[in-house]
Amino acid sequence: MADASENFNNLHYQINGYLEHNLDLENNGNLIKTRDSANDHHQHHRQVLRTAHNMSSSSLRKKSDLSLLSNVRVGIVRRTLRNINEVVFGTKLSVLFPAIPLAIIANCYHFGRPWIFALSLLGLTPLAERVSFLTEQISFYTGPTVGGLLNATCGNATELIIATFALSKRKIEVVKYSLVGSIISNLLLVLGTSLLCGGLANLKKNQKYDRKQADVNSQLLLLAFLCHLLPLMFRCSSAASASPDAAAFAILQLSRASSIIMLIGYIAYLFFQLKTHRKLFQAEEEEVVDGGDDTVLEEAVIGFWSGFIWLAGMTVLIALLSEYVVGTIEATSSSWGLSVSFISIILLPIVGNAAEHAGAVIFAFKNKLDISLGVALGSATQISMFVVPLTVILAWTLGIEMDLDFNLLETGCLGFSILITAFTLQDGTSHYMKGLVLMLCYVVIGACFFVLRAPFQPTNVINLGLMKFSSGEVIES
Repeated sequence: MADASENFNNLHYQINGYLEHNLDLENNGNLIKTRDSANDHHQHHRQVLRTAHNMSSSSLRKKSDLSLLSNVRVGIVRRTLRNINEVVFGTKLSVLFPAIPLAIIANCYHFGRPWIFALSLLGLTPLAERVSFLTEQISFYTGPTVGGLLNATCGNATELIIATFALSKRKIEVVKYSLVGSIISNLLLVLGTSLLCGGLANLKKNQKYDRKQADVNSQLLLLAFLCHLLPLMFRCSSAASASPDAAAFAILQLSRASSIIMLIGYIAYLFFQLKTHRKLFQAEEEEVVDGGDDTVLEEAVIGFWSGFIWLAGMTVLIALLSEYVVGTIEATSSSWGLSVSFISIILLPIVGNAAEHAGAVIFAFKNKLDISLGVALGSATQISMFVVPLTVILAWTLGIEMDLDFNLLETGCLGFSILITAFTLQDGTSHYMKGLVLMLCYVVIGACFFVLRAPFQPTNVINLGLMKFSSGEVIES
């Protein structure tokens, strides 16, 4: 009996050991598979380039409450409602979305043109932020390189679409005003506000930023300024005054050639940013607070095709509102008593890029100046090196003679903005005084275009010494 009992116990131990061994192997295998699956999921959803532009826009997003959608049993309805919740109500600027249908209604029922203009501008603000959100969502599926290219293309979609509609209506001056205004606004207003607010909020902290990214952007901005300056200098030269028609043709040819060179430089900049020196432009994420309203999304919340369809729809709405803005800008100028140059250079960039600007200021408050600088300088570089030359090339294909001669006053303000920004960022440190000076420069430029009334009425008489100029005729007094 004792031998039988001992044999039974040994058999019992062997069976238990065998089962435990197999269970461990199975658990380890499942654990390995789970880890592999998690790694695949991680690679699928986290492989995206977090640029300063993405991080700035993410600061205006808010978490969507999806608890009510769990009661919806129809799958396609639940997914549709979830997408609407994420895209429409997933931003702090969702309160401005009603301006879009109001602008359409105002246009259909022939309301006052200033109302259409104002409502269209307000509607463009959340649309620009949502385009940034959707390009980031698509980037989760396409990878960092394609996502970076998509962000580089759609980052300033509003300015490009407004310029396209203005070109189609032969409003070349509006195109030039709006583009140069966007660059000046990013360099002086956005950067100045960020440095000022960041400096006041962090008085006892040593504010530093990486100069490498700022140096690259400053060089590209100076290249863009050279391409604007040469046509202006050529027009003011003695050779141009001797033969105005030949000079105008030469300026046009020079502008088109310079635009091609600028596009080549921008392509090289994208290769530099997305491939060889990617770490310089990748925003830091480790200090983002989890659980807050400004938590950075770590994975896609909508599908690839859903994001693509929403992006196409947002682009259509931006195009529609941009058409309203371009079509009503002259009537708004007359009604409000403001010049077209002031509306295009000052008002359009402030309202159209309000979401991006607010994001830059928010990160400056958190002492993340690299992100704020990336937003301001990156957007200015993209407009000057991509949107402006692309507009010139587009006008060339449409048979429209648009050059890079943006007139003396506009070119002077652009060059000054680039130079003072480069000087401000040369030491790698910041304080509130730097931001204040940049903002005051923007106020002075805004005041200049506010008092400017161009074009003048032909009946105006201007006294100059002993001469009178009236309607283009010279009359001896």
